[in-house]
Amino acid sequence: MLSCAPGRRREGIESMVLARFLTVVLVGAAALPLLLFSCAEAAGGEVGVSYGRVANDLPPDQGSVVDLLRRNGITMVRIYDADPDVLKSLANTGIKVMVMLPNENLAQAARDPSYALRWVQSKVKAYYPATRIDGVAVGNEVFHARPELNPDLVQAMTNVQAALAQLNLADAIKVSTPIALDALAESSAWPPSSGRFKDEVQPVMKHMLDFLQTTHSYLSVNLFPCLTYMYQPDMNRDFALGNSNAPSRRDDVTGLVYHSLLDAQLDATYFAMEKLGFPQLRVRHTEHGCASGGGLKPGHGGRRLGDGDGGAAPSVANAQAYINNLMDRVASGRTGTPHRPDADMDVYIFALFNENQKGDGPDDIEAHYGLFYPNMQKVYEFQFPGSAAAASWCVANAAVGDARLQAALDWACGHGADCSAIQPGAACFEPNTKLAHASYAFNSYYQRNGRASGACDFAGAAYVVNQAPSGTCSATAASWCVANTAVGDARLQAALDWACGNGADCGAIQPGATCFDPDTKAAHASYAFNSYYQRKGRAAGTCDFAGAASVVYQPPKIGNCVLPSRA
Repeated sequence: MLSCAPGRRREGIESMVLARFLTVVLVGAAALPLLLFSCAEAAGGEVGVSYGRVANDLPPDQGSVVDLLRRNGITMVRIYDADPDVLKSLANTGIKVMVMLPNENLAQAARDPSYALRWVQSKVKAYYPATRIDGVAVGNEVFHARPELNPDLVQAMTNVQAALAQLNLADAIKVSTPIALDALAESSAWPPSSGRFKDEVQPVMKHMLDFLQTTHSYLSVNLFPCLTYMYQPDMNRDFALGNSNAPSRRDDVTGLVYHSLLDAQLDATYFAMEKLGFPQLRVRHTEHGCASGGGLKPGHGGRRLGDGDGGAAPSVANAQAYINNLMDRVASGRTGTPHRPDADMDVYIFALFNENQKGDGPDDIEAHYGLFYPNMQKVYEFQFPGSAAAASWCVANAAVGDARLQAALDWACGHGADCSAIQPGAACFEPNTKLAHASYAFNSYYQRNGRASGACDFAGAAYVVNQAPSGTCSATAASWCVANTAVGDARLQAALDWACGNGADCGAIQPGATCFDPDTKAAHASYAFNSYYQRKGRAAGTCDFAGAASVVYQPPKIGNCVLPSRA
């Protein structure tokens, strides 16, 4: 079971995470039991897509692509340029967009601040805020793809940041640059605590991390555990895919236990940043994929198409398992790692479509990373956390009898479920049956724990359904978190700054954005507090801010801005 209590540290559980091209074999793992999971507060995250367009058969109508994004509940998109047609099509959709200054423009942006300003004016300012641009990637995998540009990288980022600041956009739009995980030294592949950046990139990395910390941005990393698995024929498949039955590995230096390659990769990155003096910097996953077909180029070793290993890699089954495990993890709030248990996880899945002009032909793995075929049919089944189809509820199992229902009901109410509405005279007391009250309590517990795997069981007394249950009072009534003006502007500002720096999406309250007006401390704080509260699944304790906020159950009126809600 899951439990969340103030001051308690979240331990490792079925975590996922090592490197795009690291080739150190991970073998000899001894199986260890899964650890139970506790947390001071649930971490959070969001799942989007990387929309590449290296193909000649993609949908020509950008409007149909936007419809596809909306139908699937996709709330973030990363593009590899700043194409006007794409940016116009995403206007007024609410979808967050990361644009990119391509590698071929990086040197000029570094050497000429006026060029960086013109680029930002024409590629960002011209579409914002109607198109909700929230990030600029300066280049992509520069260390790996264009190492001759390494000396220009941070200066280009600095000039783009200065241009955003000059246009009053620096608070709303963050600057970063995606790195491939081969920026880590191969010798640091295992254990994760040995993670460090390669000697040749360390000077640039230190300068870049200082820039990211100063600008309150994040390190962008492209993560491909499935690809690492392809290069390592002896690696355990379940460990690579993040399956719940994966064998565990223990870092003998720290004692931390890992159940997935993804967690090991992420913690190796966190340890590498710490060794350069940056222990708190966030990581955003700007590419995160698993190919459904194709194979490695000749001469690269590992698993290739037609190896006859039962479809070990790549395959539709493996891609589906990995991507669904990742989506489920973000939806459940289990986004921390053994070393960073409170880490958020914002992910761009690579890629939206199969791209037929990537790689060396139709059998190249690069052409098989899409979630969708160009005809907009799914390559395999999945559900984004933001999609309506992803909703689920926890209901009582009448077959276990009233005695077991009562015991489970008492446990749920004592371990975080909000059972006040099923007390005599309260809104959900009727129908006054053990089954109805148990369903209410079980579902409250389940929703408050982010619909995590295992949070709807109660020793067999409950099960998950994917249609809203009838006959019981809803356990998911909407609520909002609003500022308590009585504490004064100073405390509101301090709490507002904390919320924006710890997971709240504060882009909409920046100057010129949709919720900047009314420009008052109370309005901005309410928006930030509520964003944090909703992103944490409305969990107990996530709307307090040292007394600066409180929960309300009627939609608050904040000027013309509608506060976000999960229900």
